[in-house]
Amino acid sequence: MVRTILATFLLLLMIDSKAADDIYAVSQIPKNMSENAHAVKRSEQMEFIINNTRFAKTRHQYAITILNENGSEHAEMVVFYDKLTKVNSIKGTLYNAAGIVLKNLKSKDIKDLSAVDDNNLAEDSRMKVHDFNCTDYPYTVEYEIETESNQTFIFPSWNPQEGENFAVQQSAYSINYPKNYKIRYKAFNYSGKPEESTEKGKTTMKWQALLLPPITAPFATSSWIDLATVVYFAPSEFEIGGYKGDFTTWDGFGQFQQSLNKGRDILPESVTLQVQKLIAGVKDEKEKINILYNYLQQNTRYISIQLGVGGWQPFEAAYVAKNGYGDCKALTNYMQSLLKTSGIPSYYTVVFAGTSGFAQNRFVEDLPSNQFNHVVLCVPGNKDTTWLECTSQQSPAGYMGNFTGNRKALLVNDKGATVVSTPRYGLNENKQARKIQAKLGIDGHLDMQVNTVYECIQQDGISGMIQALPDQKVKEYLQKSLSLSTYDINKFKYDVTKSALPSVKESLDVTVHNFATITGKRIFLVPNLLNRTGAQHTADTMRKTDFVFDYAYQDSDEIEFTIPDGYVIEAGMKDISLKTTYGKYVVSSRLENNKIIYARLMEQYSGRFPASMQKEIIQFYQDIYKSDRSRIVLVKKD
Repeated sequence: MVRTILATFLLLLMIDSKAADDIYAVSQIPKNMSENAHAVKRSEQMEFIINNTRFAKTRHQYAITILNENGSEHAEMVVFYDKLTKVNSIKGTLYNAAGIVLKNLKSKDIKDLSAVDDNNLAEDSRMKVHDFNCTDYPYTVEYEIETESNQTFIFPSWNPQEGENFAVQQSAYSINYPKNYKIRYKAFNYSGKPEESTEKGKTTMKWQALLLPPITAPFATSSWIDLATVVYFAPSEFEIGGYKGDFTTWDGFGQFQQSLNKGRDILPESVTLQVQKLIAGVKDEKEKINILYNYLQQNTRYISIQLGVGGWQPFEAAYVAKNGYGDCKALTNYMQSLLKTSGIPSYYTVVFAGTSGFAQNRFVEDLPSNQFNHVVLCVPGNKDTTWLECTSQQSPAGYMGNFTGNRKALLVNDKGATVVSTPRYGLNENKQARKIQAKLGIDGHLDMQVNTVYECIQQDGISGMIQALPDQKVKEYLQKSLSLSTYDINKFKYDVTKSALPSVKESLDVTVHNFATITGKRIFLVPNLLNRTGAQHTADTMRKTDFVFDYAYQDSDEIEFTIPDGYVIEAGMKDISLKTTYGKYVVSSRLENNKIIYARLMEQYSGRFPASMQKEIIQFYQDIYKSDRSRIVLVKKD
């Protein structure tokens, strides 16, 4: 009897051990989860516990199977902390493909690094970083992390699907809070309502997701929340760094920001006198703004300073005047102070900055909360409004560009705050006009003079490059960036026009080696030299999201090829004229004497178009892709 009991006990131990070993075995991943996936989240439990408005704790356990090298970015653990947040504990385990433990994390293996870059003078943001650095795919990493914060200004969101080609077997998020406290949230692509329970004066809400197949973002998708399950959370009353606020309304956010800014606009007398001297005799308010903005750019530089609540509170104007530097908050506050002493009202405006369409479309207007990472200044006028990017030493007054333009922002005013739109740059502003004079040699080489004018967002990258890099580095960039096989940049020149709608004129002298293909008495060439669409798009039978085009622009190209004497067109490319509600494309080519005249016009319109239009939209871009690569065949006359 004893032997039987002992044998049964040992068998149970073996079963338990096998179950523990098998829990992260790759064989346990459903097939539809691993297809088209680089990584699979096997399990996740995130618990956010609010004790009161001053203190919160987060517990996060997750396991991710890395299927191949493309998924390795998900293997790294990164935990941010600062003076308001501390890391209580971190545990980690590495498993092989069979789910067997290979290694346990040791505290000495965790790196403690600064979370700032070279533009930061003083910042207390740091991060705990660890990676098992395993390359024996597939493998699984598991981490358990606990942090606590002396603030309730920011609540962690739930984003179980962390990116494209990332599947989820199971993920859960729970938020625990005093039952008399108001939690606000906004769910995307989550069916049903969260589970809710109350016990011992605390309420818990829980969300859970199971078996989410990998996602590949389709062409012209505006935001991740259009595709994946995401839940954003926001506090009602909160505290941070000794300051209290209420996020129930945008006015509450504005009043909180005002409390942080209060009394920080006092300028040294010397600066006030300098301002009065600069604008003496100037009657036009717009000119005064330009003069003071130029003064800001010449006398300050951007350096990030993030210390505790300083992540939201600007340094005093006197500090910036004395030291000549500041972050976006400090520089905006300083510029606002310069205008104030000149009798010009302006408004501190918070925004989520970034150049991607996802950044431009991430604002959730009906969930007042911290959705911002940058500050700009709005100066209203009698006829129009001037927007100022105070961190830039090059941007002209009134221009926001692709970093902060074309999106919603929150303007902080005397009553609280107002949701506003930053300047929008559309088809009539974002232009690229190019004219090329090209001469084709009998050996297939091409010499060309390229003159291009870039306007507004089309000039952002070029303008930033030429103002940040020396000529040699600019030439190195040009030597790699043109869509040509082998070529030399012989000369280049740039002329910059600074205004609320800036432009850059580019002049290039280029020699293209072996441009044309020569076979016997025939020459094959592609007349579209520098402006070919870069990617093909295919239809997705499962597509449910709208097509969203945020960036409207116009490209025009006029190319005049001088071809060798005695050649005529044997086979030409087709003229095309495509006109739709989402774009326009017109191409023509002709032979005049010994010159080929090629013209191309591409217009992309902004807007939202239903998924039901997929067939015609994809065909439109496929036709453009094909036309941009069409060839002309020249033949020598007998």
